[in-house]
Amino acid sequence: MKVKIKQDTKKVKIVFATNNLNKLTEVRKILGNRFQVMSLAEIGCQDDIPEKGQTLKDNALIKAQWIYDKYHVNCFADDTGLEVDALGGAPGVYSARYAGGEGHDSQANMNKLLSELENIDNRKARFRTVIALIIDGKVTTFDGIINGTITHEKRGGEGFGYDPIFMPEGHNQTFAELGVDIKNSISHRAKAVAKLADYLLKK
Repeated sequence: MKVKIKQDTKKVKIVFATNNLNKLTEVRKILGNRFQVMSLAEIGCQDDIPEKGQTLKDNALIKAQWIYDKYHVNCFADDTGLEVDALGGAPGVYSARYAGGEGHDSQANMNKLLSELENIDNRKARFRTVIALIIDGKVTTFDGIINGTITHEKRGGEGFGYDPIFMPEGHNQTFAELGVDIKNSISHRAKAVAKLADYLLKK
């Protein structure tokens, strides 16, 4: 199905293969007014796209290819994971559903992670985002990583996901304490999206 999108000619139009409003808002803020970022809902897609990949890159590619094949629009998708050294890189690709169940229960995910690290001194971790972009059938991927540590308790009220327990390197506050503006200037997703933006603007 070919989807026609009314486009602001002054902006680069692109579909972000997500209906996660937190991610959508974050990416729109990072990309700024040079881009017209459309959500899946805005192109009439309510599909529950399966994320059965074994890596973040796999899942990002699955989502982007699904939308490109069905709607024939230039698009990108991301997958993000929290990798904890002491847990062998877990929860990784399973970050959003770490505590089990169908939904993305951030509180349950954080509680499980804090419980598993309760008596562990090594709390080093990193957030990793992989973005898969499809333009006219051509696939390009970008990644972003930020290192940090897992705190011993939840701190701060902003952000989403694991933000209240992740303290980025070089800071003494969690993402949830630093606030959206600072997070969006240093985060894993910000780094990946910056690479995406550079690529799109060069095209």
